[in-house]
Amino acid sequence: MARTNRIFISFAMEDEWARIRLGGQAKNERTPFDFVDMSAKKPWDEAWKTQCRSRIKGCDGVIALVSNNTAGATGELWEIKTAREERVPVMGMYISQDNRPVWLPPELSGVLVVDWTWDNIKNFLDRI
Repeated sequence: MARTNRIFISFAMEDEWARIRLGGQAKNERTPFDFVDMSAKKPWDEAWKTQCRSRIKGCDGVIALVSNNTAGATGELWEIKTAREERVPVMGMYISQDNRPVWLPPELSGVLVVDWTWDNIKNFLDRI
């Protein structure tokens, strides 16, 4: 039986639709990957940071959904930074061809950012 990865999905609140879509995609029986979505689904505050760090540390990897909203998403940027501090593998994934940022924030420096495809997600899950 294949291993199910625990994945934290990091996203800008404006891109919540993409997190919902990705979580649904993982449950589709035709999808060549499987993971448990461990993302924080509520706006964050100081108490949230402690809980979120623990949740990220308990995950096998982080998929950061990348769009034009990412650079201004302080919660998402904090999650990416925290994952890197905790040495949890991070992959960035563009949510669409039409919504690609011109530049990536420093938190994504050195992070592989790929197009949203089943193969790219499966390859990341296979590497972690």
